[in-house]
Amino acid sequence: MNLLERITSEPEKCGGKPCIRGMRIRVKDVLEMLGSGMTEGEILAEFPYLEADDLRASQLYAARLTDHTVLRSA
Repeated sequence: MNLLERITSEPEKCGGKPCIRGMRIRVKDVLEMLGSGMTEGEILAEFPYLEADDLRASQLYAARLTDHTVLRSA
């Protein structure tokens, strides 16, 4: 399975925000937990329905969103 296939967006869930595998946990939530210093193990223990690949998918999704072309005028 492609990691990014774990990221879903459905208008009726979380206002269409990117979520993990159709559940009501947003990519943003996972990224904030990682950013606050929680370890992968702590997150997975607190949210047993998540999988390690869900955390990696969230990070990959965020990385892809920030990768954009910068145009400079001469």
